[in-house]
Amino acid sequence: MEMIGEVSPDRPLLVVALNAEGEHLRLLDLPVLVTGPGKVCAATATARLLADHLPSEVVNLGTAAALRDGLHGTHVIGRAIQHDFDSQAIFELTGRHFGSPLELGLGPVLATGDRFVADSQLRAQLAQHAQLADMEGYAVAAVAQSIGVPVRLVKYVSDDGDEQAARSWSDSIAEAAQRLADWARAELLP
Repeated sequence: MEMIGEVSPDRPLLVVALNAEGEHLRLLDLPVLVTGPGKVCAATATARLLADHLPSEVVNLGTAAALRDGLHGTHVIGRAIQHDFDSQAIFELTGRHFGSPLELGLGPVLATGDRFVADSQLRAQLAQHAQLADMEGYAVAAVAQSIGVPVRLVKYVSDDGDEQAARSWSDSIAEAAQRLADWARAELLP
């Protein structure tokens, strides 16, 4: 976990998993939280920070795999789900629902899980329920919503979630970081 800048109630908090994703965000004079990859790092870092400092909103910016052909560019997420949490099995055991989808507004569905999607079969399976996949969005949104802080998830398509995903992600991270900063500049600064 790394915090850059100061959180204040009149400004948004930008949350990224990796320094590479937030490389250009430091130039915007907004607070940036770098959580580390995966749901546990994202949830822990976000919760620790929000326990003491409440921003005007939380904006999770990062990369995502396109689960369907033809998706490119930057997307504001409308709904977040967990692709690696078996809510039906937990319901059958406990009679209670956990890990429900998070409604965030209009936009594509994001499937979050602690697995980097780099497999065509998994991609096809996830595409039945979502358009994009990442490793942190659901966790950040769940923490922010539980505390009552507005939240937006903004994802740049870095790869296709197939066997070439790792290479595609590496090749596109510099552009992704620039596009995410462009979005933040246009949408969050006066």
